[in-house]
Amino acid sequence: MSSLDELQALLGVPVAGNAIPGGWDEVEQYVGSALPCDFKAFLSAYGSGLICGELAVFHPQGSSPLLERMRRTHETFTERRQRALSSGNAEHVPYPFHPEPGGLISWGYDHSGDEHFFWPCDPDSSRWKVVTMVHEEGCVTFDGPFSAFVLTFVRRLLDVDRYHGIDPDALEYLEPEDLEELAAAGEIGPVQPGFEPF
Repeated sequence: MSSLDELQALLGVPVAGNAIPGGWDEVEQYVGSALPCDFKAFLSAYGSGLICGELAVFHPQGSSPLLERMRRTHETFTERRQRALSSGNAEHVPYPFHPEPGGLISWGYDHSGDEHFFWPCDPDSSRWKVVTMVHEEGCVTFDGPFSAFVLTFVRRLLDVDRYHGIDPDALEYLEPEDLEELAAAGEIGPVQPGFEPF
């Protein structure tokens, strides 16, 4: 089973009517390359939305179109990188951003404040890596592909302790039944896989 198939099995069947099969031409013209097939297949099936209430992804024809977001994000991060380079503090932004040759290509963000990019490090887009700019203070590189990255992201949210999401200092003030109530409501603990269109 491919990582895309595993991801779809975890997230469930896409909601009927959210599928948007086209709209990629203008984005790929801007990028100057085909985007990874598993990325396009996922977005074409699910549309724009939140994965597990955490990871935001964008379709070219969604309510927040991918191309517009790409352009804004590339401009913002290019400016940050230029400031970092001019101040001699560029270790946290080692990669250029599109449209520079080999520049990172934006595709989404998460609610932890991390931005996610494709690194077009191979002529074959199925071999592109995923680079996460962590809170604008460094980056982490995932060997890819997109679907394997998202599958790992989802599994990480499933594999947390039952009190994940609550300030450790608050634990001493809460009764066990309060913690159970928060866990039962899904406010703390593992995050159940799902996709919410927007």
